[in-house]
Amino acid sequence: MSMQIPVIVVGALGKMGREVVKAVQHAPDTQLYAAVDRHHIGEDVGEVLGVGALEVPLSGSLQEVCVAAAQEKQPVVMVDFTHPQAVYENVRMAIAYGVYPVVGTTGLSHDQIADLAEFADKAEMGAVIAPNFSIGMVLLQEAAIRASQYFDHVEIIELHHNQKADAPSGTAVQTAQRLAELGKPFNPAQVEETEHLAGARGAHASGNIRIHSVRLPGLIAHQEVIFGSAGQVYTLRHDTSDRQCYMPGVLLAIRKVIHLKRLIYGLEKLL
Repeated sequence: MSMQIPVIVVGALGKMGREVVKAVQHAPDTQLYAAVDRHHIGEDVGEVLGVGALEVPLSGSLQEVCVAAAQEKQPVVMVDFTHPQAVYENVRMAIAYGVYPVVGTTGLSHDQIADLAEFADKAEMGAVIAPNFSIGMVLLQEAAIRASQYFDHVEIIELHHNQKADAPSGTAVQTAQRLAELGKPFNPAQVEETEHLAGARGAHASGNIRIHSVRLPGLIAHQEVIFGSAGQVYTLRHDTSDRQCYMPGVLLAIRKVIHLKRLIYGLEKLL
């Protein structure tokens, strides 16, 4: 192998997976080691994606790929943007074989993340789980933390395509968690509320912050953090128009994870 970082892309034919394949192939310091998906097994992933032959056949078995990766003389990274029901076992398998996971799939429970962190600690393996790999979203969260010093009322609206399996989004949950970590009591009650339709006021997240989820075709990934006080509303919004915006963050995580000895949650911890 060269000095390039070998990368396994799981869910290589998915919306995010195909962008990761192209980003890894074009970056000077990464190399596509394997592509895993349930479809087009044995076919060249580049030809299936229409980007030209990459001489990497699609595999249907992550375990077989991890077994081969365990024999390499340099660290191998797995990037996973698959379904929430699959990613937990994928990460455990990767760590068990000495492959460094980078995960963008949301929907993992708090207990699952804690279990994976413990598993990574015992193996002294780096792992990165990030609800969002967009640098712009990290900056939005930082701006929200700053704004929270001056506003007591805040709600979150997240909008995604209607093929997203989990709600609310991991990014919205993480945003609420980061605000709640400040220890400030948000949204003190003004009246006794009554919901005439269950869920009308959204979901209660950390810090007594409400999250509202929208799922519609035509959307990709969008989030608003809305602060309110007497006489003013302050809105922070991030819009995704192309999934390429996540690739700088993914590549950053690939480069960083092989130097870690534990699981890191959140892209902001790598910046």
